[in-house]
Amino acid sequence: MTVKTSISRRTVLKSAGAAALAAPLYTKSALASSGEINIMMWSGYMSEDFVSGFETETGIKINYTSTGSNEEMINKMKATKGQGFDLITPTNNRSLQWEPLDVLQPFDMSRVNTAAVNPAMLKVGETAWNFGGKGAHWLPHMWGTEGIAYRADKWLPEGDAPSYGDVWSEENAGKTMGRAHSMMLGAGLYMERIGEMEAGSVWAAYEDEATMRQVWGQITDWCIARKDRIKLIWNDADTQKNGLLNDGVVVGQTWDGPPLALKTAGEPVHYQAPIEGAMAWVDGLVLPAGAKNVDQVYAFIDYAYRKEIAGKEIDFHGYNSPVLGADAYAGDSYKKNFAEAYPGDSLANLNAWPAEAPWYADVRTEFVNKFKSA
Repeated sequence: MTVKTSISRRTVLKSAGAAALAAPLYTKSALASSGEINIMMWSGYMSEDFVSGFETETGIKINYTSTGSNEEMINKMKATKGQGFDLITPTNNRSLQWEPLDVLQPFDMSRVNTAAVNPAMLKVGETAWNFGGKGAHWLPHMWGTEGIAYRADKWLPEGDAPSYGDVWSEENAGKTMGRAHSMMLGAGLYMERIGEMEAGSVWAAYEDEATMRQVWGQITDWCIARKDRIKLIWNDADTQKNGLLNDGVVVGQTWDGPPLALKTAGEPVHYQAPIEGAMAWVDGLVLPAGAKNVDQVYAFIDYAYRKEIAGKEIDFHGYNSPVLGADAYAGDSYKKNFAEAYPGDSLANLNAWPAEAPWYADVRTEFVNKFKSA
């Protein structure tokens, strides 16, 4: 599950450049010049400049509903049978949970500027999200990692990199935060590293329910014994930012975007891949079966896949773009932040977040609830 190839920000964004150049030109239909689009998207992903620029150019009004979890998107679409939104933004590793719901429709790839986007990320939609052989049901929109953020004016890690264990340490008791399920997974990776759990256990848990229950039972007991050291359980980007700025959090397991956005704004916040390896993810775009404003969706995708637009958005949200060449339009602080977040061989040791089957998500919820209620 660990990516071992040697990569950098530029190779991630520009990989398979020859293939991109060879890709067929897409057929752009006339863009919608009016109407609206209803989007459910992760919080902190769309700036006011993006919204106003898109609305001014196309005449299409964006109705933006923010969300902080994949579960919220899935539950919403299950409840409405794919109605109510025109575009949703699930993470790449949730394909196994979405396919049996039958609430999405495939994209018409002739209307998508595929040559503008990293081909390796596009392939995720063509393979993992090719439901029923009907074509790609997912397009890449944003990528990033989950690692360790900290207040550099109040705490520094020992050695060259922080650890997931720093969130649970006695030293930082009462001054840490994380999202429950991923913080517990990080605890498992730390337990493996210090020899309290057999190496490879966390990834083996994705293979079958019996193994998962054994591994997560051990992780949950370990986390419950240290639960009083956790100050805050976050659920979205704003909660992470507030924790670091206003709520007394010194160390947290977070997404990369929120702390790097704070760092760009001049706050004494740092984000870095931990010694166990940062968790890598790609958030995408999907088209619900009941989408009413399909032409407007393709207008949105066309706008979002422009490298000048995507590059400017990087400085707002702090994440990374799958759009080829977008990084050239981001500010100098982004390049500096990226290099400091992933020093040395950090990028070669990213942990690709495995695909989660429905049974895995359900059982994990049991253990997360046990931890939260302890």
